[in-house]
Amino acid sequence: MSQNTQATSTAQRFDVFVVEDYKGKSGEDKASWLRVGVAFPHKDGKGFNAEMRAVPVSGKLVLRLHEAASEEA
Repeated sequence: MSQNTQATSTAQRFDVFVVEDYKGKSGEDKASWLRVGVAFPHKDGKGFNAEMRAVPVSGKLVLRLHEAASEEA
């Protein structure tokens, strides 16, 4: 059972981003996404452990389920 739990938590890795909104050259709304860490759910499903490389000045973090990079170049 421990092995199955480990596979589940690895599959449920989250990437942690800082997202900053800004206006493009033509005045359109844009967003800049900077990956600053990863997060993994606790075994009991009641929380997360986050490993951060940076902490945002704005105080806002966005967690998104990790998606493997495509092999298209």
